Amino acid sequence: MVLEVGPDGEPRCGWGVSTPDYVDYHDTEWGFPVRDDTRLFEKLCLEGFQSGLSWLTILRKRPAFRAGFAGFSIPAVAAFTDADVARLLGDAGIVRHRGKIEATVNNARRAEALIEERGSLADYVWSYAVDPLPPLWRATSPESEAMSKDLKRRGWRFVGPTTVYAFMQAMGLVNDHELGCVIRERVGTP
Repeated sequence: MVLEVGPDGEPRCGWGVSTPDYVDYHDTEWGFPVRDDTRLFEKLCLEGFQSGLSWLTILRKRPAFRAGFAGFSIPAVAAFTDADVARLLGDAGIVRHRGKIEATVNNARRAEALIEERGSLADYVWSYAVDPLPPLWRATSPESEAMSKDLKRRGWRFVGPTTVYAFMQAMGLVNDHELGCVIRERVGTP
C-alpha cells in the first residue's frame, strides 16, 4: 500500500482518503482498539455482510443496519424470530441476504454462550490480538485463522479467516495503518 495526502495535508493509508466517508472512518474508527461487546459484535456482523461487497457500501448502510438489528444488542438480536428475519428481508436500507441475516441472529445466540463462558466477547477476541508488527497487508493471519476456526466450531457463521482478519484490523487487534500514516501512532499497539 501507499500513503496519500489527506485533506489536512497529512499522510494517511491510501484507501483512507479515497472518499470523505473513508477519511472519517479511517481517522476516527479503523484500527482503534475496541473492547465494547456491542461494537465488537456489530463489526463481526457487518464484516459478514460485507463479504462480496465493498466496505463503503456497508459503511453507508450502517445506520439502517443499526436500526434494523436493535443497535446490535446481543440479547435483543438473539431473541429475534422468523418475523424479524422477514422484516429485515423487506428493509431496503440494508443488504437483504437471508443467509447473512439468519447468521447474525444465530451469531448473537452463539455470542451469548461465549460471553457466559468467557465473561465478555472482548475477553475472547482480545485473546487473539497480534503483537505489533509493521503492516503486512495480507488477507489473513495465523490469529485470524485460529479465531475463525474456533468461532465456526462454536457454531458461528460468516466468520471465515479473511472476514475475521478484516474485523481484527478494524477493531484494533492489529495495527495495520501504514508506517508514516498520521493515525498509526494515535491508534497505538494492541
